[in-house]
Amino acid sequence: MTDMAAAKLTGKELTELLRAEFPEMFNSESGYEIEKVWHGGAVVRRHFDRASLRPGGTLSGATMMALADFAVYVAVLAAVGWVPLAVTTNLTINFLKKPAPRDLLAEVRLIKLGKRLAVGEVDIRSEGEAELVAHVTSTYSIPPQSG
Repeated sequence: MTDMAAAKLTGKELTELLRAEFPEMFNSESGYEIEKVWHGGAVVRRHFDRASLRPGGTLSGATMMALADFAVYVAVLAAVGWVPLAVTTNLTINFLKKPAPRDLLAEVRLIKLGKRLAVGEVDIRSEGEAELVAHVTSTYSIPPQSG
């Protein structure tokens, strides 16, 4: 969409900031990768990890929930700038299909971006598949920014 504002932070900038602020969660071994950001959205990858499998050969629900939560966080930060204290206030997930044992891609769209709250909608797919494996809505609280 050409009428949308530019993202305040690029994927590269977010990667550097997140690695510095949250090294225990976002590092080269974490499996998360920011593929693309724009004002109002992002695509985040969760690389496949056998440790995320549960009985039956499917990826765990916790893996998909964490991916969705992180994707919304990335989209919020890309839209509003570096506000690391933004927090999840709600997350609802619908598991739609057993995900394949491969990378997961989460595409998030912010459907509301206010001064204090952001609401995102996330579509999660197994890499190479069109059908959704999960659909998520999430709300983030954005702390007041000084300045």
